[in-house]
Amino acid sequence: MPRSTTATPPPVWLLVAATMTGPLALNIFVPSMPGLPEAFDTVPATVQLTLSLYLVGVAFGQLVYGPLSDRFGRRPVLLAGLTVFVVASLACTVAPSIGALIAGRVAQALGGCAGMVIARAIVRDAWNREDATAVLAVVIAGMAVAPMVGPAVGGFVDVWIGWRANFALLVAFGLVVWIAGVMALPETNGHRTPIPGPLALWHAYRSLLAKPLFLGHALVAGFSTAAFFAFLAGAPYAMVERMGRPPSEYGLYFVLLSLGYMGGNMAVSRVASRFSAEALAFAGILCGLVGPAVILAFLAFGIMTPSVLFLPTVLLCFGNGLLMPASMTAAVSVDLRLAGTASGLLGFMQMGLGAVASTAVAAIHAGEPLVMVTGMMLMNILAVGALVLARRGRAQSATSPS
Repeated sequence: MPRSTTATPPPVWLLVAATMTGPLALNIFVPSMPGLPEAFDTVPATVQLTLSLYLVGVAFGQLVYGPLSDRFGRRPVLLAGLTVFVVASLACTVAPSIGALIAGRVAQALGGCAGMVIARAIVRDAWNREDATAVLAVVIAGMAVAPMVGPAVGGFVDVWIGWRANFALLVAFGLVVWIAGVMALPETNGHRTPIPGPLALWHAYRSLLAKPLFLGHALVAGFSTAAFFAFLAGAPYAMVERMGRPPSEYGLYFVLLSLGYMGGNMAVSRVASRFSAEALAFAGILCGLVGPAVILAFLAFGIMTPSVLFLPTVLLCFGNGLLMPASMTAAVSVDLRLAGTASGLLGFMQMGLGAVASTAVAAIHAGEPLVMVTGMMLMNILAVGALVLARRGRAQSATSPS
């Protein structure tokens, strides 16, 4: 394990668990979505808001947690977010209407995203830049357990007990992580910055967005995430409605995607010191383009099976696992005084673009694989443009006086 720069290094397993809360809440629920229109006597477009607005909540929540953790410290802000997550998950468990469930999901997102943004800042606090990429790869690889286990568990629990039981599981998980945080998480932010007012915060965001290195890598992460959420918006409906498969089968196939993502994370943890962030991002984007292209080829011949949808998407997920740690570390390292703010802004862009992609796929036709795959391809093409911007920023940084 790379050497920590703090006297008391944070437990990596705890960072993994804290980061898992948001993705677990997102993914454990997805297999149940096709059955909710009947459960609440509503339409699929309304149910889709439980996904789209969850992503919006995660996006905006990260804008808040970043600056707060820069001012008040990582530990108290993370524990506060976990508290919100537990209470919101309980509200979802007993939601009497689709409106109440949507509201609970937004609150759940606002709490769950605390671990996602603050764990990135903690890693950057505690390890130097080179080692942080490897550590973050381990954290994200562990985090991939959430989308691997979530749909599988969620699908079977939905079939055997009902969708509400999944939220009860989230309450229990959130409580365990909160207790572990109280007992084992040290404070890593030794350089507190005053909490900015709206104008100062805007200037901080504008300063980061004006740096091509930050903007390029943040968009690489954002567009690559959006490609995956385009898949996430369409695949459950394609499986359950178009192919007539049960939610539990969707969850089992989803395990393959998480294994692909973990494979990319583990690969980058081994080679991070030998390749630049831009090189790793290029390899990841290339995988993200090839996977959907293979699906399109099968669809052109009228072949649509679960394997056709999921197996090529494993390659996309491997690519995402390859590029995320490198691009995230590069973006957060642009200005260490604003590590938390940069992490929050990156997360906002990542989840915001994911929300746009998933909403667009659902609005056009959630159950049509061609719409889904087109969205995946488009997002990865845009990621290529973002990578060009990041490379330009790296070149400018190398030639500017220190």
